[in-house]
Amino acid sequence: MRVSIWVVTTVFLVSVALEAQARALTQNQQSVCRWGADIAAGAQASKLSGVSLYGARKKLQVRKFPRPWMRMTALGITEQTYDSASRLKPAAVKQTYYEQCVRHELARR
Repeated sequence: MRVSIWVVTTVFLVSVALEAQARALTQNQQSVCRWGADIAAGAQASKLSGVSLYGARKKLQVRKFPRPWMRMTALGITEQTYDSASRLKPAAVKQTYYEQCVRHELARR
């Protein structure tokens, strides 16, 4: 399978740009975006494996979170993931969530 040089160049430039943007965020903002991306990827994996939304929410309810806001946020991310018709692989969902989170945090500035 032959990959166009334009495709490779575009992917490379996008990844460099995202890395530069991520560096502009504080350590805490990057950490929150990574955490949310992990939650979204886990929810997508559960959804694709046939776990019900109820079951996924139940797992989050018993999970220990270091910050009080994390439980409700994780439940919201999970619900939005289940509401989506997306059949993307969890890794793609994780990447997309992280990119959009970074963009959102930069736009808030």
